[in-house]
Amino acid sequence: MKNINIKNILISLAIIFISSNITASPNLEALTLTNNANGTQTYSVTFQVLAMMTLISFVPAVIMMMTSFTRIFIVLAILRQAIGLPQAPTNKIIIGIAIFLSIFIMMPVINQINEKALTPFLDEKIEFTEALDKAKEPLSNFMLNQVRTNDLALFQKLSGTEKITNPKDLSLSVIIPAFVTSELKTSFQIGFILYIPFLIIDLVIASVLMAMGMMMLSPVIISLPFKIMLFVLVDGWTLVIGTLANSFGI
Repeated sequence: MKNINIKNILISLAIIFISSNITASPNLEALTLTNNANGTQTYSVTFQVLAMMTLISFVPAVIMMMTSFTRIFIVLAILRQAIGLPQAPTNKIIIGIAIFLSIFIMMPVINQINEKALTPFLDEKIEFTEALDKAKEPLSNFMLNQVRTNDLALFQKLSGTEKITNPKDLSLSVIIPAFVTSELKTSFQIGFILYIPFLIIDLVIASVLMAMGMMMLSPVIISLPFKIMLFVLVDGWTLVIGTLANSFGI
């Protein structure tokens, strides 16, 4: 399998959108490519705008797959199940917590992208393609700091690329799936640790009810208040959210 460049995919998608609008607006200069003296290429404003709109359509996927969102959401969902409240907090609340906590964790990366890529591009100091390359660097560094070596080696092998000693030289098409796989493993490890204290409470309550001969009474009804009380007394939300933030090196 050949290595696929994410930037080339986005440019190709933008060209498709442009070609679909040429028929409707024949007088519109949709794509103009200018070769600069320094060897770089400059695209027309129309092309850059459409390419930016294509990038915006990838924002949900970027938030879920290239940030801390996946780990936070899965851990909170497992925690909710461990407590025994499958509907509280609701999915909307968990998603909201995960989004804002992800923004807090990703703020250094966001600031770097803004300083190195977005602001210079808006000030017309760099071209669109150069802005993409500069925006890729801090995001790649964040993912590489969280990814496991085995996962990175696996997708590098599956992509058919040559062995690269420096992970920063890898394409996003290799880094992103490796990062997502590592995040899934890490989130389930944290969720397993969170599940143990609540599981112990369930076992103790079930054993007590069986010893008292109250086998017809569901242990969940009795254990739920104790699990909520334990979670509140130890300030569980602060511990969980603090642990999640620290797991990213915050």
